[in-house]
Amino acid sequence: MTTQQTFLAIKPEAYSRGDATGIITMLSKLLPDAKCVAMKSYQPSEALAKEHYAALSDKPFFPELIESFTAGSILGMVWEGTNVVEKAREAMGATDPVAAAEGTIRKQYGKHIGDNAIHGSDTDPGSAEREVKIHFPEGEFNEIADPAGKSQELCQAAA
Repeated sequence: MTTQQTFLAIKPEAYSRGDATGIITMLSKLLPDAKCVAMKSYQPSEALAKEHYAALSDKPFFPELIESFTAGSILGMVWEGTNVVEKAREAMGATDPVAAAEGTIRKQYGKHIGDNAIHGSDTDPGSAEREVKIHFPEGEFNEIADPAGKSQELCQAAA
């Protein structure tokens, strides 16, 4: 069992709908042994989005992916825990909300494959570490005791 960090982000569509606090409440329940150690609200630049999704740059849907990820503010987070990358992927559910299992974040909050509410680091080796460094280059992490409350505070400040 390995303690890891993973990058999670409430995507612009879900963030603008006000789903962030509900999603984070679900994350806290579905990842009971993990802790949120960083959180911020920001609008990704095109350059940041291209760096973030670099592994998908040869895919035909890449331009739409970049456009979607930069369409508005996101709520970026770092969660830490034992095998948290894999556990977060399970909590999110399948990329297509229609195919996602009941009780997963994407099943509850996703609308369709292009609006699936949340991004989480892939399980490929180094993926989570790379994404954490892209979005939180300062590398300073402290446990956030009430992630849902912190998200509500950030959402209100952004409004």
